[in-house]
Amino acid sequence: MTSPPEILPSQRQTHVDFAAPDLPMMLPGRPEMRYDLPKAWRNFRELVKNKEDTSKVTPIFEALPWRGIYDAALSFLKTERAQEIRRKEPSLVPILDNHEELRKMPAGSLAEIYCDFMEREGLSAHGLVDELDKNRPPEMYWDDQVTWYFNRMRDTHDLMHILSGFGRDALGEQCVLAFTYSQQPSPAHLFLGYAGAIEIAKRATVKVPVFRAVREGQKMGKACPRLVEMAITELLPLPIEEVRRRLNIKAPTYYNQAHAMWRAAGIDPYDLMAPAQAAA
Repeated sequence: MTSPPEILPSQRQTHVDFAAPDLPMMLPGRPEMRYDLPKAWRNFRELVKNKEDTSKVTPIFEALPWRGIYDAALSFLKTERAQEIRRKEPSLVPILDNHEELRKMPAGSLAEIYCDFMEREGLSAHGLVDELDKNRPPEMYWDDQVTWYFNRMRDTHDLMHILSGFGRDALGEQCVLAFTYSQQPSPAHLFLGYAGAIEIAKRATVKVPVFRAVREGQKMGKACPRLVEMAITELLPLPIEEVRRRLNIKAPTYYNQAHAMWRAAGIDPYDLMAPAQAAA
């Protein structure tokens, strides 16, 4: 007897119409957001031993959650703007993975830059779902509007890379974590961001402004309106610099300075310490 085909995380809620007007705002029974410091420390120690083991990252986020996340989600979902966006963008995954349609948008648009980035890096929106949610138990899927909000927090990750100017190198990943903390204040973002920065500073052979770069990422995220609460389909056709202007995102100074200093020393920032990237 053959076993049923594996259901990938990106396929688990395809039956849910997240644009439905009668979709519950928040179902009862959702777990309370609590800190579990021993769990966070235990998984972090395992991650330090093997930085390629990304299965240790999700438990850290579970142990150091954004405790006000339900209040933030509900506050937004109760607005007319949120409901308008939900009707237009029930899921960002098919929108962001439809490069054929995105490529029809103007040259220099966020859509074009996004496609260039994702294709160059070999990434996809559904692939991010499968990677980040691979250890998520079936009972932790909720068919409500809060899940729609949570999904957008996940699905805008690569847009944050592109808009902030932080690459997928080791330092860039830590800067994006710090940027994300200011958007979605889970202590896990800040903990992993600065822990990764410490590893970079310890192992790097050239002294560069690593911690200033991460701190700058944190400030940039604070200055930017929550991307999860923006209508992404309205931003995609716009010139990327116009999007950055609207979102108050300026080019990172210390991150670019660190890259310039490494390259001047003959060091490729993207080959600096590849294992560190797994911490992001």
